[in-house]
Amino acid sequence: MITGRRVLVAVGVAAGLGAAAVLLVCTASLPARDGALTLAGLRAPVAVGFDEYGVPMLSADSRLDAIRALGYVTAQDRLFQMDLLRRTSAGRLAEVFGEPALSIDLKQRRLGLSRVAEAVLRRLPEDQSALLTAYAEGVNAFLHQMTIPPFECLLLGYRPAPWEPTDSLLVVSAMFQMLNGSEGDERMRTVMTASLPAEVAAFLLPPLDHYTAQLLTGGTTKPSSMTVPVEALAALRRAGGQSRSLQVSLVPGRKRELGSNAWVVGGGKTEDGRAILANDMHLDLGVPNIWYRVQMRYGRIELAGVVVPGIPVVIAGSNGAVSWGLTNVEGDFLDLVRLELNPKNPDEYGTPDGWQAFTHRTETIAIKGGPDQMVEIRETRWGPVAEEPLLGGPVALRWTALDPEAVDLGLVWMDQARSVWDALAVATRAGAPPSNVLLADAEGHIAWTYMGRIPVRRGLDGSVSVSWADGRTGWTGFIPPDDLPRVIDPPAGYLVSANHRMTDDTYPHVIGHAFANGYRAYRITERLRAMERVREPDLLALQLDTTTELHEFYRDLIRRLLTPEVLAQHPELAEAREAVEAWDGRAEKDSRGVALLTAFRRSLAASVFAPFLQGCREQDPAFAYDGDLDTPLRTLLTEQAPGTLPDPARFADWHAFLLHELERTVATLKADYGLSRVDALAWGVMNRVRMAHPLSDTIPLVGRWLNMAEEAAPGCGQCVRVLSGSLAASERMVVSPSHHSDAIFHMPGGQSGHPLSPHYRDQHRNWSQGLPTPLLAGRAVHNLTFRPEPASARS
Repeated sequence: MITGRRVLVAVGVAAGLGAAAVLLVCTASLPARDGALTLAGLRAPVAVGFDEYGVPMLSADSRLDAIRALGYVTAQDRLFQMDLLRRTSAGRLAEVFGEPALSIDLKQRRLGLSRVAEAVLRRLPEDQSALLTAYAEGVNAFLHQMTIPPFECLLLGYRPAPWEPTDSLLVVSAMFQMLNGSEGDERMRTVMTASLPAEVAAFLLPPLDHYTAQLLTGGTTKPSSMTVPVEALAALRRAGGQSRSLQVSLVPGRKRELGSNAWVVGGGKTEDGRAILANDMHLDLGVPNIWYRVQMRYGRIELAGVVVPGIPVVIAGSNGAVSWGLTNVEGDFLDLVRLELNPKNPDEYGTPDGWQAFTHRTETIAIKGGPDQMVEIRETRWGPVAEEPLLGGPVALRWTALDPEAVDLGLVWMDQARSVWDALAVATRAGAPPSNVLLADAEGHIAWTYMGRIPVRRGLDGSVSVSWADGRTGWTGFIPPDDLPRVIDPPAGYLVSANHRMTDDTYPHVIGHAFANGYRAYRITERLRAMERVREPDLLALQLDTTTELHEFYRDLIRRLLTPEVLAQHPELAEAREAVEAWDGRAEKDSRGVALLTAFRRSLAASVFAPFLQGCREQDPAFAYDGDLDTPLRTLLTEQAPGTLPDPARFADWHAFLLHELERTVATLKADYGLSRVDALAWGVMNRVRMAHPLSDTIPLVGRWLNMAEEAAPGCGQCVRVLSGSLAASERMVVSPSHHSDAIFHMPGGQSGHPLSPHYRDQHRNWSQGLPTPLLAGRAVHNLTFRPEPASARS
């Protein structure tokens, strides 16, 4: 997410404090964990116990009192992270980071998320606005009592401002932006549609992959084979003149789905009839982790789960009657509206009501160490005008996150749900980043649905940018809650979501176009189908599964390529054959061969597709073809039609081309990793987990100590155990709502954002090694009591 960008730390330490001095000073800023404190606004005392991992257990008489105390203890542990999240959304990073953060602020100010947050707050139900007020009171009580701010603030020379209710809504906006705020897919599809013959665009952008097609039909039918538009592709081919750098920039292979796995198993498949939820949410990891563990008891409610620092809602967790987990939909909730400008007045654009003047607003951005910068932003009835034109013309952003009707804290009512039917009603009415919601209840029932506002489109499907000027295209509100799809207690006894497409063509509304490849969901389904008498450890083992059938195609391709006759002529490739024969089908740290297969697959994608996409780059200098490319790539490599040979000027046939690609891949791996033989390359040498603090590059000597250790890691981008660089499981949870004592939880890093706290990294080993640890907090080793103000002070 934005807080992990290195541009944010490209600024020097203007405060002039040495690293050693800061460490000495910030020792005194470790939070209080014992004693009694006064907390304004409380109606009754709140007891908070902290277990051996620093997880707070809050016990209060009411939800509002619990939330006040939650605001306080979260700020104790994560204040700088909270401040960074709200600043990022609001476009106020340059105030503390200076000019290097200006480009991010300019983008954020264009979106106007601060104005959206104010509008959302005005229309929130009273109970939800009271929740935000109580949380802000708790945060501000800590700020008022804080003598030394977080070390990051000392280094940057500022003290965080008081927390406002709108700041929590800015953090909600940050989650929208992280999960579904990208314009990239629609820009790519628009350029391809404009530059390529229709049959080529359709071939390169298939609606389904092989695995998803089987899932949507229950595995009863095989997906129909794709027809390769050979003649059309041959006419597009630009071979011989492309540099390798151009090919890689055209097909960069950089897109990674910020997704998750979640599944629920009904009582009919478990050992004793309990329903069990498993959820691991995949995000770009940073220090501290995006999740904050919490346990709360108020009235008859007992909650255990995770919150985002700054948002007083349990995002995924369990209340003893219902457990819930989320995955990203990977849907389409942002449209780029092509604007038709008035040729007589470029300050007007076309609407169904005729020409309309742009609305102009001016934003002033404060820059640390420099003069303020003024920026003028144009807005339309559909949303702000995007910074970058599309195909030479302006476009406006119509995005659910900018609509106050699409944002609320309705998920908070999950604490009251007593069955999956109650939970479905909460999820389908909540305004949040659109997500798949998986549910399990104490009676053994399971369910799935969507959460969040999903637009109803007319005259378009949202895949490419079109004009809305004539009124025949646009949005007509959002899908009504009762019309959102749902499944309850399916005959199979389980439900799976892994960011793949969940609805077939019979569903009347457009959900998206660029879903994740269905392999993860297929693998999870395959394993669950074979399971009986399921227990929580079985589902943790599935979360840690590293089998990657997706790479078998490329293994078999190399096997067919490296025949004895070929090896006799190219003995240097014998080690490549040995590498793939040694592969165990998994992506464990010590697995051999999978590194070669991964690199070969990536190299092939650039070499095979780039010659046909030169025209797209000529239409748009920033064009890149990215996403799930396996379906068209496999089809081309299977058919190997002469007309689609990527570079016939250099290679006589596909065999010669593929042999060259393999030779190049082997040579590159040897050079990059200093190898004498490619079959010696273990996966863990290439696949390493990275989890960095946003300031680690700035602080001399000790900066790297702020990061979690970079280490060899099992998993891959296509495995159930997703791990690719910093993208990995940000938590793992396995829980049955009526059996919390058996529940399992993992989280990278630790509960605290304070590097001198014992809870800065104490959960990381269990997460990294997959060691089962309990969801419920353990025995309290510290106890803090919050007391209401005396009556005399309240008056």
